[in-house]
Order: sequence, then C-alpha cells, then structure tokens
Amino acid sequence: MDAYLPYILCLVLFCIGIYAVISKRNIIKIIIGVIIAEYAVNLFLILVAYRAGGRSPIFSSTQEILPEAMVDPLPHALVLTSIVIGLATTAFLIALAVRLYGKYGTFDISRMRELRG
Repeated sequence: MDAYLPYILCLVLFCIGIYAVISKRNIIKIIIGVIIAEYAVNLFLILVAYRAGGRSPIFSSTQEILPEAMVDPLPHALVLTSIVIGLATTAFLIALAVRLYGKYGTFDISRMRELRG
C-alpha cells in the first residue's frame, strides 16, 4: 500500500483541481483549479520516472551502470515542456479573466450570463 500512496495522493490532487474547475463560479478559482490539475499531471509524470536508487544517465561516472539502475529521462523532458505550456496557458487565462472583469465588472460566471445581451 505504501508504494501506491504517492499515486493515490497525485490522483486526489488532480481530482481537487478538476472539482475546482467544474464546480466553482469564480474565474480566479477556476484558474487555480486548472493550475492544480496541471501540477498533479506533472507530479504523476515524475512519479512514473522515479526508480529507487536510480541514477541519471547524463551524470554517469566512468563506471559502467546497468540500464535497470537508471531513471527514465523522457518524462522529465515532458514535464519541462509541460511547465512552459502551463505557464503560457496560465498567462492566457489570467489575461482572459482581466478582460472579462473589465467588460462585466465581476469574476462570477453566473453573473456574466445574466448581463449578456
């Protein structure tokens, strides 16, 4: 059970982010939910690449290291890319929220629907 605990906690974190996106009416809270879900996915990718006692294939010494003792570098590269994409997405969502606030004067989505027309 202890081996699966980080994965379960990662799933809980992802569910919290999705819950915030689906159930909240405030745009800022929705943006925070998207950020939490992104971090949960990044954490999951890092957990998939983790290997107890593993070594990075880049920083290998002159000794021969077995491939079974190396961590997988591909998920780490995916997480770095995901961080950049997440930053751009967050910047876009915040810019969108600022424009919506400028037009409607509120961050509440249900209030924006009432003001339509």
